[in-house]
Amino acid sequence: MTIFSKIIKGEIPSYRIAENDHFYAFLDIFPLMEGHTLIVPKVETDKFFDVSDELMAEWLLFAKPIAKAIEKAVPCNRVGMCVVGLEVPHAHMHLVPINSADDLNFTRAKLKLSPEEFKQVQERIIAGL
Repeated sequence: MTIFSKIIKGEIPSYRIAENDHFYAFLDIFPLMEGHTLIVPKVETDKFFDVSDELMAEWLLFAKPIAKAIEKAVPCNRVGMCVVGLEVPHAHMHLVPINSADDLNFTRAKLKLSPEEFKQVQERIIAGL
């Protein structure tokens, strides 16, 4: 079982943004930018392009209102979407508020936010949904 499956099942706490029968969205605890959100399918699939066509289409439709809510909650030019998939063997999508392409550089230092800061960002994003 991956760490993401443990988060989905509630065995590991998370800053949940949204959830439906197929997906779980939550704040990345090692964010590139404030508001950095992960969207994970509830079915464990290692590689992004191994998910079914139907799930892939649903994934983008699930992500769209979350991205719009992030744009309202965090000052940015837009929300970037990225799939890297090397950190955890469970397909996942990153939604990151960005002002330049460099804001999607996963090799740079991650932000360190307090639990209170995470909670505030979580509440602002949820309010925009």
